[in-house]
Amino acid sequence: MIRFIICILLLLIALLTIVKAFEYHVWMLAIIAAEFCWVFMLFTLIALLSGFFTSKHQFAGTITGLIALALFTSPIVRAYNVAGSLKQNFTAAFGAGSTIVNGANTQSPFSFFAMFKGTKQITAKELIYNKYPGLNLTMDYFPSQKMGNRPCVVVVHGGSWNKGDNKQLPELNSYLASIGYNVAAITYRLAPKYQAPAPVEDIHNALAYLRKHANELNIDTNNFVLLGRSAGAQIALLAAYTLHEPGLKAVIDYYGPADMVWGYSIPSSRLIMDSRKVMSDYIGGTYQQVPQKFAACSPLEFVSKQSLPTLIIHGENDVLVSPEHSRRLNLKLQQNGIKHYYLKLPWATHGFDFNLNGPGGQLATYTVERFLNTVTK
Repeated sequence: MIRFIICILLLLIALLTIVKAFEYHVWMLAIIAAEFCWVFMLFTLIALLSGFFTSKHQFAGTITGLIALALFTSPIVRAYNVAGSLKQNFTAAFGAGSTIVNGANTQSPFSFFAMFKGTKQITAKELIYNKYPGLNLTMDYFPSQKMGNRPCVVVVHGGSWNKGDNKQLPELNSYLASIGYNVAAITYRLAPKYQAPAPVEDIHNALAYLRKHANELNIDTNNFVLLGRSAGAQIALLAAYTLHEPGLKAVIDYYGPADMVWGYSIPSSRLIMDSRKVMSDYIGGTYQQVPQKFAACSPLEFVSKQSLPTLIIHGENDVLVSPEHSRRLNLKLQQNGIKHYYLKLPWATHGFDFNLNGPGGQLATYTVERFLNTVTK
């Protein structure tokens, strides 16, 4: 009976690899289930095998466990499926010269065995790039581990515009620094005290600081790239498409809201996040009160034939920011002839890159690395 209950619980968790989470804590469990799926595969195998070494072998428990095992395996199978065409599709988007020349992901965009490897940590230096009364805006600066002036990736954290900080998900920062990129993970002014366009202005000031101190920080000022996650991706996209910063070459969008007007009209479940409230706090009112500001905060409204190359990464199981945002941005970029790539991860949910070595983490990191090598030549 205990074995059957364990198998049922494992099956319920496994279902999160194919269905969308309905509640905040279930969403966090969905990240773990999909991106640490090998751990659950091991637990399920132990539960299955235990039935063959006792007299209480239960057929129902075995069937339940086998279904759970298949579901836990599915992110790996689908990751190999995405990886199989990733190189070819990226080359089609950016041309034959879009080769990957550095880093560990030179052989394949995804490997089962790479899920077990560790990540190298590089010590960041905290710098103050701007000051306001009672508030210092800082950046964690991860220096390139290669000699000479190197490109710089400016990372904008997520957190619904009202929380979070630049300490989030530092593993990618360390990885990019290890293969030759400087990385500046910045803080910015948060809602509701500060509203749009304050964070975009903070990106402008961060870039100005990095250009001013380029010599001591070994930055190639002709090669800046913005990278944002979630709310930070909205900020990064808007900055990339509106600021026209010298030396800014491209933008990377991890599951960001690109159409704030559409996003307000189709809110996420309140059991996960009150998306209308966080948008209103950031923008300064509801859509009915300030419709023009919602349009002004929608990155896709500013896509033109002069827009920067863009990398979009989004999971199809995202329950916080609908992948419809990325579909709409992808279409707008296509219509304007902008070089871009849209990496779709069918099993992944919001924040999947919590595990850099998981199925989604590997594919995203490979694509980011290849994109950076292409746009910062």
